[in-house]
Amino acid sequence: MHRLRRLLPDAQGFTPQLISSLRRGYSGADLRADLTAGLTVAIVALPLAMALAIASGTTPERGLHTAIVAGFLISALGGSKVQIGGPTAAFIPVVFNVIERFGFEGLVLCTLLAGLILIAAGLLRVGALLRYMPQPVITGFTAGIAVSIFSSQVKDALGLDIEHLPGEFAERWQAYYAHLPTWQPAAAALCVGGLIVLAVLKRYRPGWPAFLMVVIGGSLLAFALPVPTIGSVFGELPAALPSFAIPQIPFERTFELLPAALTIAFLAGVESLLSAVVADGMTGGRHRSNAELVAQGVANAASALIAGLPATGALARTATNIRAGARSPVAGMAHALFLLAFMLLLAPLMVYVPLAVLAAILLVVAWNMSEIHRFKQLMRAPIGDRVVLLVTFGLTVAFDLTIAIEVGVVMAAFLFMHRMSESVSMRSASENDDDDEPDMRQRLPDGVEMFRFNGPLLFAVANRLDQVLDPMREAPKVFILRMRRVPLIDASGVTALEEFLNRCQKLGTAVILAGLSGQPRQILHQMDFGRHPNLLGMVSSFDEALEMARAALSLERAVGQIGS
Repeated sequence: MHRLRRLLPDAQGFTPQLISSLRRGYSGADLRADLTAGLTVAIVALPLAMALAIASGTTPERGLHTAIVAGFLISALGGSKVQIGGPTAAFIPVVFNVIERFGFEGLVLCTLLAGLILIAAGLLRVGALLRYMPQPVITGFTAGIAVSIFSSQVKDALGLDIEHLPGEFAERWQAYYAHLPTWQPAAAALCVGGLIVLAVLKRYRPGWPAFLMVVIGGSLLAFALPVPTIGSVFGELPAALPSFAIPQIPFERTFELLPAALTIAFLAGVESLLSAVVADGMTGGRHRSNAELVAQGVANAASALIAGLPATGALARTATNIRAGARSPVAGMAHALFLLAFMLLLAPLMVYVPLAVLAAILLVVAWNMSEIHRFKQLMRAPIGDRVVLLVTFGLTVAFDLTIAIEVGVVMAAFLFMHRMSESVSMRSASENDDDDEPDMRQRLPDGVEMFRFNGPLLFAVANRLDQVLDPMREAPKVFILRMRRVPLIDASGVTALEEFLNRCQKLGTAVILAGLSGQPRQILHQMDFGRHPNLLGMVSSFDEALEMARAALSLERAVGQIGS
């Protein structure tokens, strides 16, 4: 019986955050805050859901149906309090290629298989393993997806008359060049105008619903301009509830479609957990990764049963939800219900939305998704990380996301093994070091804490920094991170250090890195790590770190006395 209990999943790790929120008490004020946040996110999600569906090679109502059904289930069953789910830009190249090669029925099977894979991954507690994805691989395929999205929107942005848009990158641009004489000045003007308005609103009125405002303004202008609209290309939108039915699924092609299904499951899992981690940083909460994966699986399986699209947690919409004051998963469920109301009431008006305006929205999404600052930073990382980044990026753009992820992960694994072999020889050179930590700890003044990191700070161990502050009842004023026994650091390790400093900054804790030498010091300087506002300094010894910490405490006390 005891062995059976160990095999069964712990219910606490799979309890939806909705149940936990209701158990802690849910007031009328909480409901009002969640409804306001849900309405705000629904306004942002409405044009996005249609634009993402069109860019994926299908009809706009499928995007709305996915946002309604999958979005509701992700919030109701998920492991994050404020996660917003639905179709996302990351799926565009995968969905487009699957539809082009296997038809929409093939996509339905892929989405169903991805849902089952995610449920199995959650039950088997694979959620924690996804944290080990190397940063160059994530940034590489994310930037590659952004380029693919940009490439897919040139047709609608310029109003080109192309009956069938190729899925391959090179062939697509050849088609653009061949059909360039068919461009429509009115469509191009609408797209450029939309981009300008979106940029101005982001700069001066970031709280306004920019996407919706651009859609409304563009639709009004479309009455006077000869530009393609949703109605002229796709016909009327159905103003009806999504109907659950068993679609025609080509199960005989399961093994042929399995690689694409694994890619969809991987993207859904990684993107949802990354979004949940960012949400934790914004709210101070902690998500349940395995419960989140199970919810993503259920949502994708349900989306397949309504002939919808793949879905996952959407980072931008989740951040909007948090800023709008969401307090529980009820906000995400309300966002889905508001979307349903919009679809039932506004479907006759949505047909007037110009495709050029939706293209402008997706161009902005692609720009935000590209993470150019992160890409530039990783290009100053060690040569191995740069190669993984560029290969993953290039394969995503030129070939296929599935191939890019497979090759990128394998390359990162070999790079990791190579670095680990190097670290063994480096560690053996310092085996005679005395363990003087007890004496050092006695010298720490009040308000100062110390932690020693042993071994290489690489992508497979970088997440251990997340656990440093958890056992502490009270955050210290200064935190000394001893890194004398860190022989190597890579780009993921630098990212983990940045996130650790960000977390300490929110707690009011300054950080000192002590004992840095050799490759770690060189990489941190190379990647401009020393500019972080919460880093007091990088020193060579513990004595220097202790002197710096005492000076910081003295300065804080002096400032406090002046203020009092």
